[in-house]
Amino acid sequence: MAEPTVDSQPVRIMHTMIRVGDLDRSISFYRMLGMQQLRRRDFPNGRFSIAMMGYGAEQDTAVLELTHNWDTTSYDLGTAFGHVALATGNVYELCEHLAAHGATVVRAPGPMRGGPTLAFVEDPDGYRIELIEVSPDYPLGRYTEEH
Repeated sequence: MAEPTVDSQPVRIMHTMIRVGDLDRSISFYRMLGMQQLRRRDFPNGRFSIAMMGYGAEQDTAVLELTHNWDTTSYDLGTAFGHVALATGNVYELCEHLAAHGATVVRAPGPMRGGPTLAFVEDPDGYRIELIEVSPDYPLGRYTEEH
């Protein structure tokens, strides 16, 4: 098999797609994490809708695609999916806010042995979201390079 040319090499992650049982409920959850709804579209012939959520424009940064199949209200998450990781400046404050609004904190904020302060929450469909506190000791990118 021939090697791809430089022009055909992927250059960045565009988005990660997860299936959700209630699109509006999921949009509300991800807004609590500071994401903006970048766009939303219904596909009546396919009986599904998508919402793109993120911290910046799709052309500039990776985003999360929430896909709702109209005839499905829940999914088996399986064992292959791990989590989506998000950076935050204060993981304790964010978890307190999320818990006050009904989100499930599945690993309370705290330091990871030899690593940054982090926590895990679940979105309304049970997907794990890792919240990593960025700081001068653990700047954005450092943790993920060693993880």
